[in-house]
Amino acid sequence: MLRIAFTALLLTTAALPAIAQDKLKVVTTFTVIADMAANVAGDAADVVSVTKPGSEIHGYSPTPRDLVAASDADLILWNGLNLELWFAQFLNNLGDVPAATVSDGITPIPISEGSYEGQTNPHAWMGADAAMIYVDNIRDALSNADPEHATTYAANAEAYKAEIRAVLEPLRARLASLAEDRRWLVTCEGAFSYLARDFGLREMYLWPMNTDAVGTPQQVRRVIDGVRDNAIPVVFCESTVNTDPARQVARETGARYGGELYVDSLSEAGGPVPTYLDLLRVTSETVANGLAGTE
Repeated sequence: MLRIAFTALLLTTAALPAIAQDKLKVVTTFTVIADMAANVAGDAADVVSVTKPGSEIHGYSPTPRDLVAASDADLILWNGLNLELWFAQFLNNLGDVPAATVSDGITPIPISEGSYEGQTNPHAWMGADAAMIYVDNIRDALSNADPEHATTYAANAEAYKAEIRAVLEPLRARLASLAEDRRWLVTCEGAFSYLARDFGLREMYLWPMNTDAVGTPQQVRRVIDGVRDNAIPVVFCESTVNTDPARQVARETGARYGGELYVDSLSEAGGPVPTYLDLLRVTSETVANGLAGTE
């Protein structure tokens, strides 16, 4: 299937993309959904993202230009699950623009601590199983908005799901082969609960959400104790946040710092994760290599 380079169509404060008037215009809240939607849409629709590569999406503040650029959208796709805390007001300001929540039907994982305790962990796109639901929801939203191309969207969705499986299944098998006491995923933000659940990993993190308190002494001490108590060999952090707290945990416990994981945003086209498939592959390989001691 032809890979769609959606990153050329980002909403920025510079020149806006030229959208063909006879195509469906789809606006998404962040780059991961934009790339997924672009692959399901193929050539039948144009997809743009409100946030840019590398952006921290939880507390994003939409600009007037974002509103203007999205005002003629035929469809808006958003994650939901309390991820885009800014989205309700953004959509209200747009007026009567159809919107679809691409996480509908996901079995949620609750946040277990912090000020968001009991609320849903919003990072469901990181789950191998949830990814298929995302693709199906995107397919259905595009088909409802543009029935003429429903067959195209359905075919593209099936091909794309096969690509996602091809990336994740070997890594799932590799992680399953590790000794159970090595299957710990220690990160800065608790953004990998769905990946951990699907890959059979136990999870520990410094803070539950990037909108919560981050890197406090209490958080660092708790994780240091957990890493020591469980003899965890490696810790990680996310690409969009300060990695110093995770590096401190590594220094004080003798664990290795395994590197940055990607979750909330894609990179620019020349970066390490310009597509969602790259994000899944690079993040999962980094985890697998770290736990196996083969970085």
